[in-house]
Amino acid sequence: MPSQEIVDYERKMTKRVLWKLDCHVLPPLALLWLANFIDRSNVGNARIAGLETDTHLHGNQFNTVLAGAYMLVEMPSNWILKKLGANRWLPIIVCAWGIVTTLTGLVHNLGGILAIRIVLGACEGGLLPGMILYLSTIYKRHELQLRVGIFYASASLSGAFGGLLATAILKMDGIGGLAGWRWIFILEGICTILFCLVAAIYLPADIASARFLTTEEREFAAQGTDGEKNSVDINEKEKPSEFHRENASEDLISSRVTQEEEQFEWKEVMRGVLDVQTWLTGFAYFGLIVSLYSYSLFLPTIVAGLGYTGSAAQLHTVPPYVPAVVLTVFIAFLSDRFRWRGPFILICLPIAIVGYIVAITAETDTGRYAAVFLMATGVYPSGPSILSILPNNSNGHYKRATTTALQLAIANCGGFVATFAYTPDQAPKYIRGHTIVLCFLILAWILIAANVCYCLWENKARADGRRQHNLIQYQELWNSGRTSAPIGDRHPDFRFTL
Repeated sequence: MPSQEIVDYERKMTKRVLWKLDCHVLPPLALLWLANFIDRSNVGNARIAGLETDTHLHGNQFNTVLAGAYMLVEMPSNWILKKLGANRWLPIIVCAWGIVTTLTGLVHNLGGILAIRIVLGACEGGLLPGMILYLSTIYKRHELQLRVGIFYASASLSGAFGGLLATAILKMDGIGGLAGWRWIFILEGICTILFCLVAAIYLPADIASARFLTTEEREFAAQGTDGEKNSVDINEKEKPSEFHRENASEDLISSRVTQEEEQFEWKEVMRGVLDVQTWLTGFAYFGLIVSLYSYSLFLPTIVAGLGYTGSAAQLHTVPPYVPAVVLTVFIAFLSDRFRWRGPFILICLPIAIVGYIVAITAETDTGRYAAVFLMATGVYPSGPSILSILPNNSNGHYKRATTTALQLAIANCGGFVATFAYTPDQAPKYIRGHTIVLCFLILAWILIAANVCYCLWENKARADGRRQHNLIQYQELWNSGRTSAPIGDRHPDFRFTL
């Protein structure tokens, strides 16, 4: 087949396969992520609807119940995911937390709420790392962030949807002898269970088992993902080095292990744990999580502090999410187009930083309400970018499973900070809470800048031929039987995404 015909064929098949994957994979994942963020926001909505009064909470006790067990389950969950299949494991954990959320509507005191939220954290912890890992096995490296951005935008939408839904549910106050805030948990928990059933029906385990693809499409898609993600990513503008041609033995070439064949081994886990990018991006995302969690949990309270009450307070939580949704998808599109991750975070975070500065210095309710628009607009688009860095730069299934999960385990510790950042005594200005979040966002910006510099430095070292010894070291490990994992991102021709 002439070269131009091959190019046209590949372009046509790529569009066709991506369209089918997007239609069958993204909607179920968006539903699961929507359920996750609705659950996070429903506590804040229930708070201004009477949760604290009815359960006799006071002071910082409300903040205490928000601490979950996310970080304890994220890595084990990702290791399990390959064994059970994402199409089974993800709906299972979502169904579990839907049941737990429903039971939250029946609690009467701090002990009950604390127990429920801990169990809920254990159920929810595996969702986001599992979704990121799953998408990285379906899409190529620079097709990933747009897809992450689409389901992440549903999180922004959930903030608006959660407020609208809570407003409607509060009309049920008194039905069945239950307060309106209890109905928020019961009905939203039932919705979560329904979402997981939809996901279980429509999500494919992998490309090979995707029934909506033809045989030709499956073979084409499998070629692309296996060739790109499970061996090396060679810079198209550079030729393989002389060292690679002369010294890479046929044993090395034949040792390439596909994702389906790769077996769990602790060496790959340690490679993920010791990767400097895991810690730089993990603590950077920690800073974002402090903002993200506190924003979604306490926005209803902040709006109530501006003078709105009841349904008016719920409805005024909706508008700030609208620009965040649009910009999240737009930045994700540009990020894949330019093959940048960190640089777009460095552009977006200052918008949120300005938002918190405005919130701290504002003298009027209107100024503080305007600030929350800037907060969401800067923080939400940064999420998909930071979540796409490690799937792009970690090669080998179990290393990627470890890095993506550990990044989120580190980051979710920010939830503890977020829950104590905004205390009732700060109302309505919450200056101390805003200042805490502001400092963490500045820290996140610095850490992402450091990660971008590291990737630039490492890519230059590889381009200059200073990482060729990785081939020899890997060959020795393979020959001695100390690893059966692919060489992955250790290959000197692999290039990190900024």
